[in-house]
Amino acid sequence: MLTTLSNEIPDAVTPLSGGQTRLRLRIPYEEPDSQLHSFAAGLTSLTSFPFTHLTNPRSIVDSPAVLNFANMSPALVSDLAVSRDAPEPDHSDAAGLSAEKLFRLRDRTVMITGAGRGLGLNLAYAILETGADVCCLDVLQEPDSEEWATAKKIAGARNLHISYDRCDITDEASVEQLIKAKSEEARSRGKPMRGLVNSAGIQQMEDALDYPMDGFRRMMEVNVTGSYIIAKQFARAMVAQKSGASIVLIASMSGNIANRGLHCSAYNTSKGAVHQMCRSLAYEWGEHGIRVNTLSPGYIRTAMTDALLQAKPEVEKQWMAGALLGRFGAPEDFRAPTIFLLADGASFMTGTDLRVDGGHCATA
Repeated sequence: MLTTLSNEIPDAVTPLSGGQTRLRLRIPYEEPDSQLHSFAAGLTSLTSFPFTHLTNPRSIVDSPAVLNFANMSPALVSDLAVSRDAPEPDHSDAAGLSAEKLFRLRDRTVMITGAGRGLGLNLAYAILETGADVCCLDVLQEPDSEEWATAKKIAGARNLHISYDRCDITDEASVEQLIKAKSEEARSRGKPMRGLVNSAGIQQMEDALDYPMDGFRRMMEVNVTGSYIIAKQFARAMVAQKSGASIVLIASMSGNIANRGLHCSAYNTSKGAVHQMCRSLAYEWGEHGIRVNTLSPGYIRTAMTDALLQAKPEVEKQWMAGALLGRFGAPEDFRAPTIFLLADGASFMTGTDLRVDGGHCATA
């Protein structure tokens, strides 16, 4: 392209000092053209001078610009021409679905970890209500009896299937075996596994100066290694059955900030790791149609956080000072965001964190 320019325009290409080259472009056009402006914008991002003559239609652009080619690949220099043929849009899982159907989860099964009680089981309620079968996993021997009765009632009213299995997500061999079995069961019901919500995790409050390393390692083992194991084995099963899927890793706003009034360095570190895990797995598994996103709650009323607040009641006042909506979160606040991430309506969303914190991070 540079050879052609030098033959047609005098002084089109002039070597300068410092590895720079002066490139003179002459671009005739008769009407404003969006593709021409896109072409110029692309060049402008590579140059030290803006293109200032593209606002007048029916003109000739004779714009000097300095390009630094010293560290530029040959392909980038020679491929400046812009095709005038717009590509056809790719297929989307959301294509052809009405807005009403974009967030239904019918004809599929979703697996949820940490679903023996609290947030995980509340998310199971929502997933059942949108039409999916649910496979609940937790390290607890049995789920909370009252909450499980509610889940069974919701499933029964909709003729859906819900199951509970004890599972330690840090034990990869048992996780692999269980996911294979549950995936096969789901296929046999005609509702293949298509979603994973990992809400299993632990929390601990301790000054960093005194933090026992065994406790730190345990935090990483559950919150990071466990998340990696369950996501890895679930993705392997999805690749084997040749189907796309959505993985939602429950992270925390604490992966981005330090919590006021609490010393939770290990927990915050683990959740920051989950954020990066999400981005890396999304990059690797996108080619298989597997989306990976994180959902980051703010302060929630759960049995785990209540225990922390009982130990430090003054912290509640500090947290409330940053509550822009005047309250803490409740497990119910995370139903809709979870459904959104699982559903086909979010089929173009991956590698992203959805923070639902009542505005805490806005003022952190």
